[in-house]
Amino acid sequence: MSRELQRQRVIDLIDAFYAGDIERALMFCSDDVDFFSNAPVDILPHLGHHRGKDDVRRMWKTIHQRYYSMRYEMPFIAAEDDKVAVHLRAFFGKRRNQRVVQFDAAAFFTLQDDKIVRIREIIDTFDLIQQVVERDVIEMIVSKAGESI
Repeated sequence: MSRELQRQRVIDLIDAFYAGDIERALMFCSDDVDFFSNAPVDILPHLGHHRGKDDVRRMWKTIHQRYYSMRYEMPFIAAEDDKVAVHLRAFFGKRRNQRVVQFDAAAFFTLQDDKIVRIREIIDTFDLIQQVVERDVIEMIVSKAGESI
């Protein structure tokens, strides 16, 4: 598969996901796609590790249920061999109160036989958690640390 085709597969998956077309996004994945996002699952239970289309489908549906609008900017994409790396700037509108959560993510895709077999996301989860819970996490940590000293 050429680099350009690999890049386009990843772009097509991302476009479909952000448009809410989860089934189309899954068309670009292998049946046993392996997804991992480094996130504290106690606070962001829909992230973490997911394996297989059914598991990834449930996770992606959960995300779309929590956010009424989603869009992204892609400042960077690179492809080499069977890998594609993407820098995304994401904007998610929370259904609960219409506040917009925005964050950067680095996503790494591995392709095999024209399908995406592995997705790894790295997100600044500290910043994301502050936006999701709408609280100053540093203040909470400092306050708790002061109590135990």
